[in-house]
Amino acid sequence: MIATVKACAQTGKRRIFNHDILSCTHRDVSGNYLYSGRALGLTCPDDVIQIHPFLKQEWPSIRAHYARIGLAHTDHVIWDVDRARMNDHPELEASMFFFGPNENRHRRDREWQRVVEYINDKNNFVALASNLRVDIPATRCFHGKQWLAGIDHFTYPCYVKAAISVAGKGIFRCADSSELIQSLAYFDEDVPVQIQEDIGDAVFLNLQYEATDARVNRLLATEQILDGFSHQGNRYPAPYEPWDAVEPMAQWLWEKGMRGIFAFDVGVVESAEGACFRAIECNPRFNGASYPSGVARRLQLTSWFAKDIATRIDRLQDIDLSGIEYDPATRRGVIIVNWGTILVGKVGFLLAGSPEQQCLLEGELLRRLA
Repeated sequence: MIATVKACAQTGKRRIFNHDILSCTHRDVSGNYLYSGRALGLTCPDDVIQIHPFLKQEWPSIRAHYARIGLAHTDHVIWDVDRARMNDHPELEASMFFFGPNENRHRRDREWQRVVEYINDKNNFVALASNLRVDIPATRCFHGKQWLAGIDHFTYPCYVKAAISVAGKGIFRCADSSELIQSLAYFDEDVPVQIQEDIGDAVFLNLQYEATDARVNRLLATEQILDGFSHQGNRYPAPYEPWDAVEPMAQWLWEKGMRGIFAFDVGVVESAEGACFRAIECNPRFNGASYPSGVARRLQLTSWFAKDIATRIDRLQDIDLSGIEYDPATRRGVIIVNWGTILVGKVGFLLAGSPEQQCLLEGELLRRLA
């Protein structure tokens, strides 16, 4: 716990965390009203955090778990995710999952909101990448599906995507024009879309940045664990760290007012000439990788992977981590990150150790959660 307390002392700022995702997430995300608790592992003892009141019953268990693994965190909890409660603490710096219109009403920063809205649109991302000469997959953008023409001449397979989507929702892989037509039926007429080439069996990376008033900083590169198009977890270290592939865009976003955490998804295409790095999209917010990687950085972990795991268990106190719980002395073991979703039978875990140790830990954890 000493290391995490020192890390908190270095920040020099007290914060209030509201990481509720309801204002910007897809309705199909299971238990999306329970995600506010996963920011707990990012907090320092002097911070304040807002957590959904349904999670109050799990507080003793997560608090005891973090005490055993040496992860310092705040005990100052507001059991209410209404952003209006942030107004009770104007002296605290705000940390929010996404900075959109709802968030801007309580912590005014019009430039930040404007740049988030701009780059959150995948079609704007494509336009900006072209202007800055950032390499991306071949992509065609449309104001709506009624504007599509010449679909028989597209290169297949391809992806059709809603210009604004979350967690892989609104993305379809199409093997031919017939499948593309079928997929377009899921989109309303006025929803902007894009058609993007399939870059094949690529490795996908997440490159995280943090923007302050003074500068934009590289945080961490992780490899994405995907189930189809849906994000399931991340692995560190990543096989590549191609920061130069997105640096011009990161710098542009910061200059336009981006603040806090944001990240890029990057595809790695292998060829005889070497690896090619193609930016896929920008997530102008905290993302699924932010929470485990934030915990890992605070605990100074050098090898880990994080994953959401389904379980029949619906109380943290019933999860048996004896013998596999993270041990600060060995820096190996299981850490609970997204704990609130236990109420709907899903938990986000971080497994620390060598790849071989991670495999053993995952096997044992899956056995206990079954």
